[in-house]
Amino acid sequence: MEKIVIEGKTKLKGEVTISGAKNAAVAILPATILVNGVCTIDNIPDISDIKIYCDILEKIGVKIKKIEKNTLQIDTRNITSVEAPLDLTSKFRASYYLTGALLGRCKHAIVGMPGGCKLGARPMDQHIKAFEALGAKVETEQGKIEVKAKKLKGNSIYLDIVSVGATINAMLSAVLADGLSTIENAAKEPHIVDLANFLNKMGANIIGAGTDRIRIQGVKELKNEGTYSVVPDQIEAGTFMLAAVATRGDITIKNCITKHLEPITAKIIEMGAEVEDLGGDAIRVSCAKRPNKANVKTLPYPGFPTDLQPQMGVVMAIANGTSVISESIWDSRFQYAEELNKMGAKITANGKVAVFEGVDKLVGAPVFASDLRAGAALVIAGIVAEGTTQVYNVQHIDRGYENIEEKFAKLGAKITRVKEI
Repeated sequence: MEKIVIEGKTKLKGEVTISGAKNAAVAILPATILVNGVCTIDNIPDISDIKIYCDILEKIGVKIKKIEKNTLQIDTRNITSVEAPLDLTSKFRASYYLTGALLGRCKHAIVGMPGGCKLGARPMDQHIKAFEALGAKVETEQGKIEVKAKKLKGNSIYLDIVSVGATINAMLSAVLADGLSTIENAAKEPHIVDLANFLNKMGANIIGAGTDRIRIQGVKELKNEGTYSVVPDQIEAGTFMLAAVATRGDITIKNCITKHLEPITAKIIEMGAEVEDLGGDAIRVSCAKRPNKANVKTLPYPGFPTDLQPQMGVVMAIANGTSVISESIWDSRFQYAEELNKMGAKITANGKVAVFEGVDKLVGAPVFASDLRAGAALVIAGIVAEGTTQVYNVQHIDRGYENIEEKFAKLGAKITRVKEI
């Protein structure tokens, strides 16, 4: 078992380079199934979710060659199976994108139900609605979803709720369908735009990604071979922005798209920190005083991201006054609150609302990451706190952050990864 050990209290200073976006990469990798050829994907984050995805793809006949640490050559010309193994798909949520990709390419998919962080129910009703609208028959039993169609035909798909996962699966299954498909009430996240850009480069015909109405004119085949670079990770960038505020530090964040960070930037400025757009692909965040209180409600993009809610919770835990977070996406996102309270925070969480009474300081303690973003939040809390913090369940953190301790160490954090027998 591994743990991350942190000696606080540190003001983070320096530069950090952001990796490729986890949420984009886990959509683009299955999307390569739709390409009858060889493509090269660059700027892929070196994280555990990607390694599992590669294992799954290889089991269904995809050939993957690692060119460099963050570059993969992917050959999907010979898909040998339409069934993804349950023991692997159950490890992370984004495995359900295999369903839309295999349905689009092979007209048949059998995929184990998704797993991942325990943040609440992961219903697939909107995904199923999209598959059925295109002409597929869907069965769910024994922990699997099976979709099958003789032919996929373009259609209008209205999503009852804004769902990133359902939007992506609808896109994947419609790209090779016969005719025009329209996805109404589509999610607008940056990684949806990135997926559309990748598919279009491979020969798809998609317009409107990034708006609530995506139009997809089906094509016979995707075969354009070439290199595609994954967009920078909005959530990793936001994590370091909030770390700068929490530690009263000064961090320049490189390889980011500042437009994607506007919801976080606005809230950080409201809390009294300074944000400087350095132009191009860099932003600087500094904070010289105790953060102000604030209220946050998580919303689909372009609202405040749910994936930055725990990290914001750390800032609120030490802010001047009482702050409130309203979580509108997940049912169980406040599991980290109990761990922060072990460190001296005063957080009262009830359902989807948490109240943070700001305290003067946090104190190091053994804490346990309940999920990916909670783990990142606890690392930030450890850097802020007085004394020693030990963060357990680091496998959650490794799902979405590449070399997190090395990046924080370069900013001055006293942080190490330790193996326990």
